Amino acid sequence: MSEDEVLKVSELSGHALAGLLSHRGLELVWVEDGASIPGSYWGEREAGLIGNRLYLRADTPVHSALHEACHYLCMEPARRGGLHTDAGGSDTEESAVCYLQALLAPRLAGYSRERLFADMDAWGYHFRLGSTRAWFEADSDDAQAWLAGQGLLTPFLLTMSPLDT
Repeated sequence: MSEDEVLKVSELSGHALAGLLSHRGLELVWVEDGASIPGSYWGEREAGLIGNRLYLRADTPVHSALHEACHYLCMEPARRGGLHTDAGGSDTEESAVCYLQALLAPRLAGYSRERLFADMDAWGYHFRLGSTRAWFEADSDDAQAWLAGQGLLTPFLLTMSPLDT
């Protein structure tokens, strides 16, 4: 799979992304095709994050939208208040963000954990064990411990059903 083949937010069913994320305090803001995405750390078509607003274009990869959303979810309220473009945080928090996006991927109608792994690998994420799946299954203890310590492995967070329309 190439970088151009990753699933884009416009390919999801209906309001799947909004249904998943609005329950978690995030507002989706759609940007016109070809326009710059406000708050995008990497630019191009990558999702942007400013406060509780997640900025997307039709060509934004789903994994990018989930990743930035999970940065927001992993932040304490004081950091969220000043959030603009760079989520910051430690290396362990970054790993926790990746782990949380893998947990939430199957909650997103029209997406799956398998697809997330393939998309992240195609996009160029690098993990010690060579793939996102291998990292998730065998090398993510620090990420899981960080999430547990923050209370982010709660049933409420992980089991809310997304809207499917």
